[in-house]
Amino acid sequence: MYTKSQPDPVRLEIFKNLYQFIAEQMGIVLQNTAASVNIKERLDFSCAIFDASGLLVANAPHIPVHLGSMSESVRSLINDKGDTIKPGNVYLSNNPYNGGTHLPDVTAITPVFWESTENPQFPIPNSPFPIPLFFVASRGHQADIGGITPGSMPPNSNNVEEEGIIFDNFLLVEEGHFREIPLRQVLLNHSYPARNPDQNIADFKAQIAANERGVQELHKMVSQYGLETVQAYMKFVQDNAEESVRRAIDVLCDGEFSYEMDSGARIQLKVTIDKQNRTATIDFTGTSKQLNSNFNAPKAVTQAAVLYVFRTLVDDNIPLNAGCLNPLEIIIPSGCMLNPTYPAAVVAGNVETSQTIVDALYGALGVMAASQGTMNNFTFGNDRYQYYETICGGSGAGANFDGTDAVHTHMTNSRLTDPEVLETRYPVQVESFTLRSDSGGKGKYAGGNGVIRRIRFLEPMTANILSNHRLVPPFGLNSGEAGLVGCNWIQRYGGTQENLDSTATVEMQPGDVFVIETPGGGGFGKVL
Repeated sequence: MYTKSQPDPVRLEIFKNLYQFIAEQMGIVLQNTAASVNIKERLDFSCAIFDASGLLVANAPHIPVHLGSMSESVRSLINDKGDTIKPGNVYLSNNPYNGGTHLPDVTAITPVFWESTENPQFPIPNSPFPIPLFFVASRGHQADIGGITPGSMPPNSNNVEEEGIIFDNFLLVEEGHFREIPLRQVLLNHSYPARNPDQNIADFKAQIAANERGVQELHKMVSQYGLETVQAYMKFVQDNAEESVRRAIDVLCDGEFSYEMDSGARIQLKVTIDKQNRTATIDFTGTSKQLNSNFNAPKAVTQAAVLYVFRTLVDDNIPLNAGCLNPLEIIIPSGCMLNPTYPAAVVAGNVETSQTIVDALYGALGVMAASQGTMNNFTFGNDRYQYYETICGGSGAGANFDGTDAVHTHMTNSRLTDPEVLETRYPVQVESFTLRSDSGGKGKYAGGNGVIRRIRFLEPMTANILSNHRLVPPFGLNSGEAGLVGCNWIQRYGGTQENLDSTATVEMQPGDVFVIETPGGGGFGKVL
């Protein structure tokens, strides 16, 4: 017999897939309606649905660093605007200190209401407005959101204001009316304004459309199954994820790891397993203090990295959601590089430091050698063009598997723009894109190989590289060898070569080639 207090196994599976299906439908709409190459071609976006308290229920398999942190943005909105949220409103947020990752990742959040004679929407005391029953959200990486360099991924920013424009629960749509004039004012009224506000607005409208699909699909679900059942199974899906993580914890052991980045900053962590309570404590005490560079990772990013690792240890087919966090206690000292205070620069924390956290946690658990440990963030542009891409590399080997060649690893899940699209939309040529042979670490199981990517410029532009593991190699485990470090360099049109550091800004002239060689993954086990 079906009861609301205990999930029916068949219904649990149905609802688990239904919630994920809604997020997937949102993603399809966003991809189809977006204007930028970043969202439309590279798929640098994520969509998810949340319960009334802003806790993640389900997501599509999009970008892990987005998905593990979006709940913080939704809960920030609830705390900030909870008693004034109305049907037909949509909000924008990218504040790294309120659940954001870095400023180019802008989240559109739409509250979901349900109107019926049986459901008065549970009005808040002393408030004339009903409260949302759910939330849907989409996060997309804007091609440019201002800042000191085109593409809003400056290698050398020292504070968050230099990285672009901050939206902090900005009212984008008010009771169904798109607020374009106030939006343009925010985009342009800044020390470092957005370079292409028309494209920003087009992508924001695509996010609104994606959210609206989520609203419609949730309404269909409530109409078919009833509000009480839909809400009950949101909780059951979260509970199921929690139990799955506890089963993964059951077979883990205590561990410690320290991992240095190219800058000398260090991630220090200790994992303590409580077998009796089936919980894990992840303690980052000892990690480097807040940095003067932009490799600080907001607390939401650190949490997302931990959530990702424990989700990957689960064999069950479950959506990533808030239940995965319940068995985990995460200790992040305030003021360290993994929990910085305003106005710390953070643009690389989301893309680079998050990768280091993941590899350090795998190392502490003895599960997997390091991946390439970087997203190899490459941006170029001027007042007319702005482009951003992340570049694949080698993944780490594990106890019974080799690493993978040329793959986007861990906290990123985007893809590279097709050469035909890139060369049509921008004055560049993909001169070559090849595997970097023998860059993976040797071992009983070998690490994956990185790649070599060569981009020739046809017009003068500013190019930026924001990367890691150009000095510190991705580690091997259990006597496996480390992967090769990456390297960045310029081949000038006249034939000279300029070697670059892990982070650099350079002026490119017609005929110059920017070369990025990405790291290989670490090996696992001793070569027999």
